[in-house]
Amino acid sequence: MSGIQKGLTASLTRDVTEADTALAVGSGSLPVLGTPRVLAWCEEATCDAIAPVLEDGSSSVGTRVRLDHLAPSPVGAVVAVVATVTAVDGRLVTFEVVVTDADGRMLAEGEVRRVVVDADRFLARIGA
Repeated sequence: MSGIQKGLTASLTRDVTEADTALAVGSGSLPVLGTPRVLAWCEEATCDAIAPVLEDGSSSVGTRVRLDHLAPSPVGAVVAVVATVTAVDGRLVTFEVVVTDADGRMLAEGEVRRVVVDADRFLARIGA
């Protein structure tokens, strides 16, 4: 855990496709970027931010999300997601997430919390 520090960051860029729309993911009836997909991309960025410093056998699991989806994005738009570690409290890691379009307009922002776990012990608890 000692490798996880405030300020670690990761970013990713995604093209909005038909498969990413609210219509396709079941979160609405319009062909615009769906909030569940925005959230999935945010969580992916948080995982990417800490993956290089996790100890062998460790993983992280999401425990809390606050996401404000502020503006729509059409199919064909390019969006960037940035996740930054803002706090580390033992195994609890808090991230700020920001999603922007190619023009720099903020599309979404929020906070994601993840807990670092021993993967084998975690899965054993659920019988997997």
